[in-house]
Amino acid sequence: MGRDTHRMSTSALVELALAEDIGPGDLTSALIPADHQGRAVLLAKTSLVFSGSEVFEMVFSQVDPSVQVRFHHSDGASLEPGTEVAEVTGPTRSLLIGERTALNFVQRLSGVATMARAASSAVSGSRARVVDTRKTTPGFRVLEKAAVVHGGAANHRFGLFDGVMVKDNHVDAMGGIGPAVAAARRVAHHLVKIEVEVRSLAELDAALEARADVVLLDNMDDATLRAAVEKNRGAERPAVLEASGGVTLERLPDLADTGVDLISMGALTHSAPAADLSLKYRS
Repeated sequence: MGRDTHRMSTSALVELALAEDIGPGDLTSALIPADHQGRAVLLAKTSLVFSGSEVFEMVFSQVDPSVQVRFHHSDGASLEPGTEVAEVTGPTRSLLIGERTALNFVQRLSGVATMARAASSAVSGSRARVVDTRKTTPGFRVLEKAAVVHGGAANHRFGLFDGVMVKDNHVDAMGGIGPAVAAARRVAHHLVKIEVEVRSLAELDAALEARADVVLLDNMDDATLRAAVEKNRGAERPAVLEASGGVTLERLPDLADTGVDLISMGALTHSAPAADLSLKYRS
């Protein structure tokens, strides 16, 4: 997906979010004179990694194109409590109408970026990279995956269309890893990587024999992961190895120490707590 497509999907998401919140009109902000001008500042209330500048600005642009947003910090910046992230100026009605929707986006995305920073820091100095998954909030994927990168972790495939991932259900349906990989090679062009999920060292042998490009080692303990790394090193055509399943921040250093190349962590997007930011009106 290109940037224009991403921007269009984000714009549609913002439109939906605003319609959900405003409905036929904001009954409270209507009390303020239409010509009243105001200023508000976006504040970090806790330590966080900021993400969501584009969608934050897009919210106010859709509410009222005359609203101006000026950022003091960029996506990926580590911020301390009390930091002024941005200044928003324009008709006071418009600032208040867009406030909650804009905050909902940046709080969610900054939470993802903050967890991604913690995850990437946990494996610093190792060969392993922490990557996200498709376990994203529906409609938010482009934003959440960008937030993962802002935090210093990396992206897995974006969707079903940009990589082959043969999981346990595919293997079971096709009657084994070999037939499943062979079928994948018949339908995928030569630039597409083929990843296979395995549940045991025996299945790893089958995946390596089938010449999978990437092997996902699902829910294995550290000792089994180490054995898998050794087995892969001795293979005629070693694969990229990805550890997955029940990954927590606390376990990341031990997983990295096994020697795997990638560690996929669904919690980056499905369990990251929202960061605490607020929009404070200034007279």
